[in-house]
Formats: sequence, C-alpha cells, structure tokens
Amino acid sequence: MSGLLDRHIEFVEALRAAGLPVSLAEDLDAVRAVSRLPLLDREALRAGYAATLVKRETHRESFDIIFDLYFPALLGEGIVRFKTQDDTPRTDADRTGLSDGPEDLADFRERLAQALESGDQAALELLAREGIGRFGSMRGRAPGLSSWSAYTTLHRINAASLVDQIVQGLLAGVPEDEPSVRRRVQRRVESFTRLAESDARRRIAEEKGADHVARHAVRPSIENREFVSARKADLEEMRRQIHPLARRLASRLTREHAARRRGALDFRRTVRASISTGGVPLETRHKPRRPGRTELVVLCDVSGSVASFAQFTLMLVFALREQFTRVRAFTFVDDVTEVTHHFRPGADPVDTMLELARSAEQASMFGRTNYGRAFQRFAEQYGDALTPRSSLLVLGDARSNYSDLSLPAVQQLVYEARHAWWLNPEHTRHWDTGDSAAGRYAELMPMVECRNLTQLGEFVRRIAG
Repeated sequence: MSGLLDRHIEFVEALRAAGLPVSLAEDLDAVRAVSRLPLLDREALRAGYAATLVKRETHRESFDIIFDLYFPALLGEGIVRFKTQDDTPRTDADRTGLSDGPEDLADFRERLAQALESGDQAALELLAREGIGRFGSMRGRAPGLSSWSAYTTLHRINAASLVDQIVQGLLAGVPEDEPSVRRRVQRRVESFTRLAESDARRRIAEEKGADHVARHAVRPSIENREFVSARKADLEEMRRQIHPLARRLASRLTREHAARRRGALDFRRTVRASISTGGVPLETRHKPRRPGRTELVVLCDVSGSVASFAQFTLMLVFALREQFTRVRAFTFVDDVTEVTHHFRPGADPVDTMLELARSAEQASMFGRTNYGRAFQRFAEQYGDALTPRSSLLVLGDARSNYSDLSLPAVQQLVYEARHAWWLNPEHTRHWDTGDSAAGRYAELMPMVECRNLTQLGEFVRRIAG
C-alpha cells in the first residue's frame, strides 16, 4: 500500500507542477475516492482522480497525460499483437523480428488507412503502439537523447498524406458532404497522432522516470501557455477561453465591488448613534462611497508574434467593458489606427478578429515596428483621448528596431493620464536584450510581465477593481 501512496503523492505533485490547482483537501478527497475503487480498473481509477482533482475542462488534457505517465496501461511492448502478412499474431517475444524497411512501412500505412477509414479506435491504438515500436526507436542514433521518438514515427508514417485517399474511398461508398467527411477523417488522424505521442511518452517514462517526462514533456494548461510561443491550435483554444475567463472575472469583480460598497468609517455619526446604547458602538456608520469606474485607453503593438497577445488583451478588455466607464483601443506598428468600433456588443469573436487583422494592416506605413513614431503620432492625433479620469494601457514587447523612442512624448502621455501601465508578453529575463527598450520605458511607467491568460486575467481584474 505504501507503494501506491508514494505513486499518489508523486502524481499529485506532478499535477501541481503542470499548473493544476490541487489543494490539500482535494488531495485527501482523492485518497478517499481511490480507496473505494477497484484498483485494477484503470478507467475507474482515472475517473475517480479526475472527479476529485480536476476543476476546469481546460486542465483535463494535462491531467490525462500525467495520469498515463504514472498509471500506464502496459509496460514495454506488453501484450500488443502485431499483425503479420500471414495473419499470425505476434507478441512481445517476436518484437526483435520486426523490421522497419520500405516494404514494412508500406504495409503499415495500408493497415493504418483501413483503420482510419473504418474508424476502429482499438485498431488505431494497436497501430500507434506498433508504429512507435517499429519506427520510433532512436537507440544508437542520437546518444544522450530519448530512446523513442513520436516525431520520427509520425514523420515516417505521414498519416496526413492518407486523408485524400480515405476521403475518396468513403465518398465512393456512401454519398456524403465532402467537407464533413474530411473533418471526420482528420479527427481520426489527430487521434492516431495523440495515441502515438502518448505511447512514446510511456516508453520514455519507463526508462527515465515519470517525473522526468512530466517535467519536460507535459505542456502547461492552456491558461498558462505563453502568447508568444503558442501554436495555432493553442491560439484557437485561447480564443474559446476568453469569454469564460471574462465571465469569471466579471462575477469576481461584482463581488469585490459589493464588498467595498461601504465607504470609510464616519466616526462622528458612529459615536452619536452609540448614545442610544449607553455609549457602546453596536453599529458603525460609514461615509457614502463615491461610485466611479475607470476610463481605459489601450494602445497595442500588433506586429509579429506580439499581435496575438494584443488581440487577446483587447478581446478580454472589451468582454469586460461594463466594468469600465469607456474603452478606446488603438493599434500600431509604426502608425496609429483606432479600432474601438470593431468591438461592438454582440459581435462574433471570429469576425472581430478578422476585422482587427485587416485594420492592423493599416497601422503600418513602413512595415517595421517603431514605438517612437507611434507614440508621437498618437500624441498628435489622439492626445485628447487621455484625461485625468482615464488610464493608459500599452501592450507590446518594447522592441523598436533601434529607432528613436520619443521618451518625452511618452512622458507627456503618462502625465496626462490618471494611471499608466505597460504589459510586456516577454519574460523579464529578455527585457533590455537586443533591440528591447523595456528598461527605458519602464522608467516612465510601470511595466508588467504578462505572458499568459492567467497573468492577463489577474491584471485586468486589478485595474477594473
């Protein structure tokens, strides 16, 4: 039992390291749940852990990956049956006889195409394991690296190249809408890819330990993935998370505003009211609180990889626009364009992003980021947007291609605004490297590291509160 407890502790620590918020109470709930589950039923064990430890759907992917590392379905080749041309099943004892030549690869791709066409998930699982065992071994090829490679396997198999062939075969059998058939086949290919990656991680974990793979191969949860290094699929998932994040922030801000509804203590009225109770202040009296909300002016660098960060920030700010008196947004590369009208109430987020991308093209005259010119143009054309009641929010990495920084213009903008902040999507260790002028601008306004949705949400909550 001590071995299971040790494995449980390691598993929970790996979840926390991956960004899942697992409290001590939830840890104990999981222990109680596992003690009442059949330990040999792996899927029941997975469900018990998920029910007690996972709070958000976005954390489920990381949870499943780590669960598979610490509670693997099999060891080594296990009981996987490798199908041969004479239809004789092979077991682990025959593993050394498997070859990975051109004829073997062609035979494997043919069987994979059949499984993808039929949608047989069990066959795809077996083929994923066989593919890693047959084509993914790196022993003797790259000293010091992992002995198994999902990338090498998937590159050789190239399942994506089978999509057209499979789609044509399915359309020939039953007349269907081609786009829907193609999407279905692509989902099956993605499923095979995930299965192959999972099996490669399992094999590496057997050699180097589950904790090693959990530290280096498990990606953080979607709200903790960095904007500047996010893949296309990550960006799409982040867009889906913006509005749930906005709803959580809005409800949190509403509670905080209600808690602060009372103003400062009115000492004179409190003493006067205590006369009726013999001088004991049973009830306190408070001064009326002046209601007020922030006017927000957002100035966004939309060049290169910083554009994704700026777009997510704009979407979140406008999703929370009820928390501000007014919001105005401007984008720039080296010239400034106002984009406030793109974020109208009820607009579809995808359409908004497309319109914003088109407007971003108009924010550039020379095609190279020039913060100094952008600040100067903003001060000349839109300087009246800043008032003593407004807050200025600058979004960008402060990399100005060694051009003039226009520090006096920035200082004037900061002076005219009530508050000013700069959100930088780069890690602080990269500030002031290369053409970064982060330190120079940070002398004029507070610069805050904002690399993921979690940090972005906390910052927006702070300025809206």
